[in-house]
Amino acid sequence: MNSLIIAFGSLVLFIFGYRFYGRKIARFWEINPKNITPAYSRQDGIDFVPAKHWSILFGHHFSSIAGAGPIIGPVIACALFGWLPALIWIVLGSIFLGGVHDFSTLMISLRHQGISIADVSKTTLGYFVKVIFASFLLLSLILVIAVFAAVGGKTLAVQPQVVIPTFGLILVATLLGFMLYRWRVNQTISTLTGVGLLFGLIISGYHFPIKLGANAATIWTIVLLIYAFIASVLPVNLLLQPRDYLATFVLFFGLFFGYLGIVLTHPQMHAPAFVSWKSGQGNLWPMLFVLIACGALSGFHSLIASGTTSKQLASEGDAQKIGYGGMLLEGVLAVLTLVAVSASLYWKSKQFPNLVYPELVKEKGWIVTFGMGYGELTKPIFGGLGALIAITTLKTFVMTTLDSATRISRYIGEELLGEIKIGKNRYLITTAIILLAGYLTLGSWQVLWPAFGASNQLVAALTLLVISVYLKRKRKKVIYTLAPCLFIFVTTIAALFYQGKGFFSTGKYLLFVIDLTLIIFALIMLGKGIRVWRENGR
Repeated sequence: MNSLIIAFGSLVLFIFGYRFYGRKIARFWEINPKNITPAYSRQDGIDFVPAKHWSILFGHHFSSIAGAGPIIGPVIACALFGWLPALIWIVLGSIFLGGVHDFSTLMISLRHQGISIADVSKTTLGYFVKVIFASFLLLSLILVIAVFAAVGGKTLAVQPQVVIPTFGLILVATLLGFMLYRWRVNQTISTLTGVGLLFGLIISGYHFPIKLGANAATIWTIVLLIYAFIASVLPVNLLLQPRDYLATFVLFFGLFFGYLGIVLTHPQMHAPAFVSWKSGQGNLWPMLFVLIACGALSGFHSLIASGTTSKQLASEGDAQKIGYGGMLLEGVLAVLTLVAVSASLYWKSKQFPNLVYPELVKEKGWIVTFGMGYGELTKPIFGGLGALIAITTLKTFVMTTLDSATRISRYIGEELLGEIKIGKNRYLITTAIILLAGYLTLGSWQVLWPAFGASNQLVAALTLLVISVYLKRKRKKVIYTLAPCLFIFVTTIAALFYQGKGFFSTGKYLLFVIDLTLIIFALIMLGKGIRVWRENGR
């Protein structure tokens, strides 16, 4: 099949999904632009700061939720199961599950004065559940910080061309923040200035790569952790908002030229539509729905929506654009990734042995595989620079997720500690988080990471459970959130059982214990949810 049909057919479905299903969810939540949002009612100049324009907040939200997930998931899943099951899950998952999950999380946080989904669970399921849920989220986020710092450090070491744009963007973003919020410069002029400087940095990085030698990966990892600390304690409008706003232009640049490459080259799909029901990582169900999280449905998005986005939203009228629209745009990115590896690369080829998709995944990993596929797709536009542009775009995703995850970890830490004095000191809490993440980054994160493969979707299931119980209490229809909740809950528990069996049989007992703990935790929350549900049904 021609990749052009797949790509633009998916775009049409996403547009219809936003236009019809997204608006249905907006009416369901009774969106009212006249409602005062937490960004104003709790404005503190640090975390609760209304974004100057919805597009600035969209930039933060989208670049934070995207991360590496919508790239790594499709790259691996298409190689294991084929592009057709992956495509169906990406498109339908984004419209009916992921979009509803993200949008609803944003709305329930707004209805609770901008608190995180973990704190919302206290009002719906009780204090005990809140402590368990928040503790699980905090530990997961610390691991995410560790992994993204390690991946980011390694990327800077092996691709020194991205060093200048990566760190130069911080300075440009700070300048943009001052232009928008302190000097009151027109947004269009500020944006053009920032984007111009940003692309100047990308060109400079290509011509002046910065190499640090043998220990480069470790050095850059430590630098990224220091950056994460600084970014998470500064006022959001000085660095986080403008940095992610500018980063979005890099991401849009990558998306636009990726789809333009599809129009110009429109390659046939070389990978099989369907490979096999079984793979080395398990059966198509449940593992496909765990492998492709970001790009269809991701629990991490609930932490962004209720952690940072709800604290900066100036008007409820923009909630659909950011919450639902951001998820669909991530689906667009996932489809581009799918086409890049399934059409631009080859399943088997003697003529192009360096472009064989399954071999690239095994030997070079998902980063190089995506870069090579994107490079081939955009070769008529960028020549040989396509792979570098793809990796620069990916590095931008990693940085935005790193600083947002650190800030949200601080929020959850503050909520866990409550009124305890130390819980009010953002510097102490952030220091503790960074030290723990640093210990894992430079030590044993690789050992623990496999146990959290399904935990992302477990967070999504439990978030939808909290929202469904809240809606039940409000005597509202729950089908829009309960149906996705039940599907992903059963799927994730099945994946955890499968993984747990594998951990035990191979002697990975620590991972087995973590896996079993996640299952027990999920069942406790489900049991509490059912009890509260019955109480509200009387």
